[in-house]
Amino acid sequence: MEIFWTGLHAFRVRNLKLMGNSSLWMFPIYGSAAFLTPVMRRMKDASFLIRGLVYMSCIFLGEYVSGILLKRQDLCPWDYSKSPFNIQSVIRLDYAPVWFLVGLFFERILLRETPRKIFIETS
Repeated sequence: MEIFWTGLHAFRVRNLKLMGNSSLWMFPIYGSAAFLTPVMRRMKDASFLIRGLVYMSCIFLGEYVSGILLKRQDLCPWDYSKSPFNIQSVIRLDYAPVWFLVGLFFERILLRETPRKIFIETS
């Protein structure tokens, strides 16, 4: 998702190579979305608005904590300091709609039931 997102930025600045980028630090950060699974299961009957707001808040919290920890070591791969909506340059409040939708997207992936395999026994 991040490479797609940064590739869209390349399109916006008219770089038709559409090069996206990421950092290896992002793998555990995005992987931590799996910790949302128990929250998602408990909230499955809530409205999409409530679910999206909770997921958005959790994503902001995860982004903030991981960003602050990486920033302390000068390892944070993102810097939102140019945005007027930044908080300590590690989260952007104007990304709220994006994180709302990403949370609902993660819900579709993480709560998807795996198809059961049917084994045919031969004697």
